[in-house]
Amino acid sequence: MEITGSIAVVTGANRGLGRALVDALLARGAVRVYAAARDPRAVLAHERVTPVALDVTDRAAVDRVAALATDTNLLINNAGAAAFAPALDADPDGLDCEFAVNYTGLYDMIRAFAPALTANKGALVNVLTLLAYAPAPPMAGYSASKAAAHSLTLALRPALTRAGVSVHGVYPGGIDTDMLTGVDAPKAAPRAVADAILDGITAGGEDIYPDPTSAQMGALWSSDPRALTAAFAAMGS
Repeated sequence: MEITGSIAVVTGANRGLGRALVDALLARGAVRVYAAARDPRAVLAHERVTPVALDVTDRAAVDRVAALATDTNLLINNAGAAAFAPALDADPDGLDCEFAVNYTGLYDMIRAFAPALTANKGALVNVLTLLAYAPAPPMAGYSASKAAAHSLTLALRPALTRAGVSVHGVYPGGIDTDMLTGVDAPKAAPRAVADAILDGITAGGEDIYPDPTSAQMGALWSSDPRALTAAFAAMGS
């Protein structure tokens, strides 16, 4: 789909990749961006931005936003939560939060916005991660929740495609955001990742690898999934 003239919803829009996505959408001619965040006062101020208070774990709030934004033709599910802990050491509440945001919240957004996306022949974009393919032991719960979201993306694609909605999974590597502060790993600039995501949507790519690390690791996954699993397992050694 074309970004110019689009009407988008972006979750987690107050910082990091979400804020960069809002900025990139505006630069490419989006007519309106519903910038959704728990604190809408923190989103980018612009005449074409509509700040929206939204916690994706609040199902009633999700439904209210969907009822407000019925003109949406581009939904970018970007909100995410991550806790750093090996599987057996994970805090149960942290694990619940990861699944509530990264899987259940994402599902509720899709469920609520599916009628608008179908009516407007739009696009669904789920921002996932390379860890949806193979887990990183220090981020066990995050990896598992994103793997569930990846599976959901694949499961929804056939029906939504038949209804005229393109479905895109985004699988970035590390991004230079608050979530990875203190992590010693290659990190891409949020705006560069945002631009690559929009390029992928425009090109119609089902699987989008928006940075050099993800392009390399995505190719490895395609050719040898066990090799990617081994590479990420080494992160915990």
